[in-house]
Amino acid sequence: MVTVTLDDIRSARERIAGKVERTATVLSPSLSEQLGVPVHLKLEHRQTTGSFKLRGASNAVASLSAREKQRGVVAASTGNHGRALAHAAKLEGMRAVICMSRLVPQNKLDEIRRLGAEVRIVGNSQDDAQQEVERLVTEEGLVMRPPFDHPAIIAGQGTLGLEMIEQVPDAGLVLVQLSGGGLASGIAAAVKGVSPETKVIGVSMARGAAMKASLDAGHPVPVEELPTLADSLGGGIGLDNRLTFAMCRDLLDDVILLSEDEIAAGVRHAYAQEREIVEGAGAVGIAALLAGKVRANGPVVVLLSGRNIDMNAHRRIVCGAAIGERAA
Repeated sequence: MVTVTLDDIRSARERIAGKVERTATVLSPSLSEQLGVPVHLKLEHRQTTGSFKLRGASNAVASLSAREKQRGVVAASTGNHGRALAHAAKLEGMRAVICMSRLVPQNKLDEIRRLGAEVRIVGNSQDDAQQEVERLVTEEGLVMRPPFDHPAIIAGQGTLGLEMIEQVPDAGLVLVQLSGGGLASGIAAAVKGVSPETKVIGVSMARGAAMKASLDAGHPVPVEELPTLADSLGGGIGLDNRLTFAMCRDLLDDVILLSEDEIAAGVRHAYAQEREIVEGAGAVGIAALLAGKVRANGPVVVLLSGRNIDMNAHRRIVCGAAIGERAA
């Protein structure tokens, strides 16, 4: 079985050195008191481009041959991967085309365009956007670098796991966002490669959690994409998934799902208690702790994965606007 190893992740760290920030990990007094053990926040939302995605995108671009760089890159994205790939491509003077569905928030589209990438809006799901990616690969010769199911992407995201276990060597539990699985599988491979006894739990939203549905079914399955505060966690995992499904199945200790109200509570806590602005997906680890869905006997590391939220939406959430059945 093809997989991504600890050595692959260590090589990725060398490859992207100087292209990404080594983000801080800080103790949260409020969450530590609530859980009864030290709770550390990995502040990856402060990463350049505002999310962890820059790690995988930078590694993917750095791994291209000179001929591939001339052709340019293309990807489907719910926003943050597109922004990261656009940034990495711009540094190399490369063409980048990002394909997204109509569910992607406008603020993320605007930032990708600002970085000089071409934006294609296609359909109502990431699967629809992926069809346009495949057309561009076939007809225009662009190189596809998907948001999660690629060894260079997974290895790049895994560099986060190396930093986590270096910053909190006695971590008993790591909470990580779970969507297509590139982040979760990379972090789990790194953390368990260094500290096998540390548990890694994936956290996602209840509305359209494709990886959780696939893990429950025992194979990749299609899941309807639904509006959610954790929009960055939307999208399927691909019915032909080659890497992340198997890695998440083998490496994750559990998966937690959250309601929209629970996610909103995480965003509010991050702002009110931690003085951090995070998007819905970035807050799911905090939300899982607040909802009482996590128990730990030792130090916990919670990943804050991104900050790219529309500030009007953030204002509504922190002011306590009702969420209801659909995302605001």
